[in-house]
Amino acid sequence: MKRKTKKILGYDVDLLSFDNAISLVKKNLNQKVGMHIITINPEIIELAQQNHNFDKIIKNSDLVIPDGVGIKIALFLKGIKQEQIAGIEFAKEILRVCNEEVRKVAFIGAREKVLTRATSLLQNEFNNLDICYKRNGYYRPDEENEIINDLNIVQPEFVLVAMGAPRQDFFIEKCRELLPNTIFIGVGGSFDVWAGAVQRAPEIYRKLYCEWLYRAIKQPERFKRIYKTLPLFLFKAIIDAIKR
Repeated sequence: MKRKTKKILGYDVDLLSFDNAISLVKKNLNQKVGMHIITINPEIIELAQQNHNFDKIIKNSDLVIPDGVGIKIALFLKGIKQEQIAGIEFAKEILRVCNEEVRKVAFIGAREKVLTRATSLLQNEFNNLDICYKRNGYYRPDEENEIINDLNIVQPEFVLVAMGAPRQDFFIEKCRELLPNTIFIGVGGSFDVWAGAVQRAPEIYRKLYCEWLYRAIKQPERFKRIYKTLPLFLFKAIIDAIKR
């Protein structure tokens, strides 16, 4: 099936529902078709615009889901009503699929304590979840090839990488040469949420598309990043929409 996308500041964003995106991943799992899934938001776009290698990775990825509310607004400015697909919920639903179909899953990233807690709670929730490999994200650069070789040995079908962008995406790109049939997704701080180390925004914030605000209130240091990124992104998105 041909991808239906729309460019936002030079980056293709897939236009599909949450359920259709999950169906695509299920299809690729069944057909052993590898993927690099990007959960895009304004911060990701800003990072990519400043880093040629990251820019290239996003443009060559297989699925770019509209994670941030800023992306939803940018699409709306172009006349497209697209639902926001939260990366943490999307990854969790793929885990549910892997549990039902007893597929091998690997977790890379976060602190050891967080990783252990998150995977333990997920296995309590998903009784058939086959975690074939896990590794915290605090490793030395010279250990990376060993980790990738370990993954090649166990051959996971789905890999979640929680090391923040763009580091998690550079890691995924290195893995894909040895694991072309594996589905990868970068999940940022999701392990911390699943471990209970960080609280997810209450449902009312999510329904109002204000999860970013809740996170900024809980982590004031994020205000500086948001203040720098979001207004400029929206200004660029408006100019981009006017040009179309």
